[in-house]
Amino acid sequence: MANRFASILTGKSLSLSSTATSPSILIFNSISLPQFSNKLSKRVGLFNYNKRPRRVVLGLGVAFWAQFLNMAGHFGGKSFLASARQKSEVDKILENVEWPEQFPFKEEDFQRFDESPDTVFYDAPRFVTHIDDPAIAALTKYYSQVFPPSNTPGIAILDMCSSWVSHFPAGYKQERIAGMGLNDEELKRNPVLTEYVVQDLNTNPRLPFEENSFDVITNVVSVDYLTKPLDVFKEMNRVLKPDGLAIMSFSNRCFWTKAISIWTSTSDADHVMIVGSYFHYAGGFEPPKAMDISPNPGRTDPMYIVYSKKLST
Repeated sequence: MANRFASILTGKSLSLSSTATSPSILIFNSISLPQFSNKLSKRVGLFNYNKRPRRVVLGLGVAFWAQFLNMAGHFGGKSFLASARQKSEVDKILENVEWPEQFPFKEEDFQRFDESPDTVFYDAPRFVTHIDDPAIAALTKYYSQVFPPSNTPGIAILDMCSSWVSHFPAGYKQERIAGMGLNDEELKRNPVLTEYVVQDLNTNPRLPFEENSFDVITNVVSVDYLTKPLDVFKEMNRVLKPDGLAIMSFSNRCFWTKAISIWTSTSDADHVMIVGSYFHYAGGFEPPKAMDISPNPGRTDPMYIVYSKKLST
């Protein structure tokens, strides 16, 4: 937990694999939470030690999800708070979900520890990868299995929250591969993009594309930063072609201060459920599905996929 704060200093996203901490104190290089928060408050302008930070110490988020379960009844007869280490369990999380009638999340669930403008946070380019090589390889392999063949006439792909690398298969090309991100230098260096747009989706979730434009939309380890996810997912549905595929991939790594509150306080299995809910409540998508493509569970970075297709009619 303490090492998460190091992302502020190193520029690399860090693991959320261990979320259970003491509710009374966090340690950062032998600095207690009150001491560290005083140093950090000047930088992020949010942390007040006299007021406990939102959901930071909820561990697996059991309190929140208990409320969700009470609203939803049950999910396929099983709690989705089970361990995400078993692939079969993760793959089943979104089967036969009995969703609550209303979107169950509150505004506070999409607040972040650092509410400063994202354009400031991402102003300097970060030419690093935020998941390890085995996870990257697993994601690239998955893309190779579900993407349209390279150089297929008429195919267009949108890589949302993109950067200097998209993890597409080597040599993959289409006539149109658009990227959206927050740093011009990173996007400019991405070799697969044929065009790109610099835009903060948390400020303006409207996608600058026409309806029915894309066959595939990808988002790699960034869905956890969206503060207006339903707006973004509705826009994804608008710009996807009928039967178009949307692929959200994520691990247990993030810039902790920029990830939404409900993400940092819940487990990998819960994250699958959260992303699945975005597809469901946005409307216009087939029931979402989940896949655990983690190459070496428990030994290297996990990798999860939640995906859905735009309804054909």
